[in-house]
Amino acid sequence: MEEDAFKATTKMPRRPINFVPAQAGDVLILGPIKCRIMEDGSRTDNRIGSAEFTVPANTPGPPPHWHEMHDETFLVTKGTIRFHAPDGKHIDAKEGDYVVVPTRAHTFSNPTGEESKFFNTFTPAFYINYFKLMSEMTNGGSRPPTRDVFVEAMSNYATIPAPEMDA
Repeated sequence: MEEDAFKATTKMPRRPINFVPAQAGDVLILGPIKCRIMEDGSRTDNRIGSAEFTVPANTPGPPPHWHEMHDETFLVTKGTIRFHAPDGKHIDAKEGDYVVVPTRAHTFSNPTGEESKFFNTFTPAFYINYFKLMSEMTNGGSRPPTRDVFVEAMSNYATIPAPEMDA
């Protein structure tokens, strides 16, 4: 029986292991925030996408929003990232902390005087294209992203703007 299961799996299409070295990946500039795409979904049948974000000191994130189609997780790898909730509360996640964002309203920021980083996953992976669109709409980051630009890009990826939240 085990041999039959092995034979069945050996007939499946094989993909090579995807290795993204520390200095590799497509880098997008989103205003002050840098996004390094680790997996765009092309090797996972769009089941999962992932990216690393570098957020400079004292930098706000995107406008508050909620997602209709996908889930996000965040692993803070450097510094502190503040996650904002609609009730005015927030969580300051530090290096090593892991956050799963529900589809309800949320946003993030770096309220500290030091650079922060986080590793972000998206399921399904289509949301990676939102960041590519944001980079295009801001001319590779040379124009600062305005709320209108964020909202227009979000509207293409089943993401709804939410009321502003307290920092």
